[in-house]
Amino acid sequence: MAKAKINLFIFLITFVVLTITSILWKHILWNTLFYIPGTPHDATSINIRIEMCNKSISMKSIIPIKSSSHFAVSAFIDHRINKAIRVISIIKRNSTQPLYCLYCNNDKVCKFTKAEIDIHSDHFGFPFGASDVLCRGDNTQYATHIALTANAADEVSDINNLDFLPIKNRVSKESFKYNFTICISNLFGDYNNVLQFVQTMEMYKLLGVQRVVIYNTSSGSDLNKLLQHYEREGILEIVPWPIDQFLNPSAGWDITIHPGDLHYYGQLVTLNECIYRQMYQSKYVLLNDIDEIIMPYKYANLPLLMEDLRQKHKSANVFLIENHIFPKTQFEDSGRFVLPEWKNIPGINIMEHIYREPDRKNIYNPTKMIVNPRNMMQTSVHSSLKHTGDVYRVPLDVCRIVHVRTPLQGSLTKEQLFVDTRVWEFQQELIPNINKALQLSGLLI
Repeated sequence: MAKAKINLFIFLITFVVLTITSILWKHILWNTLFYIPGTPHDATSINIRIEMCNKSISMKSIIPIKSSSHFAVSAFIDHRINKAIRVISIIKRNSTQPLYCLYCNNDKVCKFTKAEIDIHSDHFGFPFGASDVLCRGDNTQYATHIALTANAADEVSDINNLDFLPIKNRVSKESFKYNFTICISNLFGDYNNVLQFVQTMEMYKLLGVQRVVIYNTSSGSDLNKLLQHYEREGILEIVPWPIDQFLNPSAGWDITIHPGDLHYYGQLVTLNECIYRQMYQSKYVLLNDIDEIIMPYKYANLPLLMEDLRQKHKSANVFLIENHIFPKTQFEDSGRFVLPEWKNIPGINIMEHIYREPDRKNIYNPTKMIVNPRNMMQTSVHSSLKHTGDVYRVPLDVCRIVHVRTPLQGSLTKEQLFVDTRVWEFQQELIPNINKALQLSGLLI
């Protein structure tokens, strides 16, 4: 009996000693992995295995970067640069500081490395700019989630309060779910231009578009019903974009007219994010606004247009399409498309506006783009910033943008404008499809 008590006592003492030793070694190992005197975090990467990396992944569209004025948006494996992790970010340009990456895999193995920051050259003078934060290191291709911080001590003292982003594009693909995807940069200001939106969406479907991605800050109640319809249908992906909860975004591109923290509700950020989001989903990506239609004139649809362009310009990966204004102040005289069923639908009826402004000599005509996303690194609104391959400016008689909006040459009379009825060529299918979409949205009874 006494011997049994002695054995139990020895067992308990041994258990306590081992437990204390384990805790001490864990503490020592933890601090050794994260803190080495001098400049420890300039090393390529440091291995860690911790339960704390097994935490929930944030699904938010915008995440403040700890201990900084910056924001992270989304993360992707970039297979073109040795499988580094590219984090699309919003960086305050006059407040740059070292950033650090903590990237982990599903086995709870994490690595820590110093980041590279690349602020895009186009920021239109606004304090915050679209940026890439690049995280290079060992085994980045196996990473499943990542957090950014500006404080090298955060991952030790506060790792559970770091927001981890899921890492996308982990697999490089050569076949794609969609041929054509449209990236619509922003909806804001309770946008409720329902009629033009539904006409544009149905027009694009007839032209061969299978996917539309929209970044939504705010939209009107009627448009929300239409958005929900297209989301149910499967053609539309809505990305919440609450940028106004974090910054004071500008409502325009010119900081002298529309001051703010960030250009045009973060248009440059969302366009770049969409390219990476669709990189292995879509063969081509169209970068334009919701009130613009990239319209082929010599071809029935976009697939035929791009098939011919790629055959003739094999080295091109960026195709510039000229923008042409159709003033919403000039109406077609007959009224043949003033349909009674659209009377109570808010918005512009693009089929009434067939008059196109002429080109102005010595004034650059802005463009939007059709791109191969796998050859794009960074984009601006009207041109690519970094890409591989050539750029081809598509002649306006082959393809141009139909852009119904306020006129740029408001002094011109109707007789001084060009008649352009290209949209009317689709009326037989377009009008029934518009009405069906409005009915399914509950906007047309």
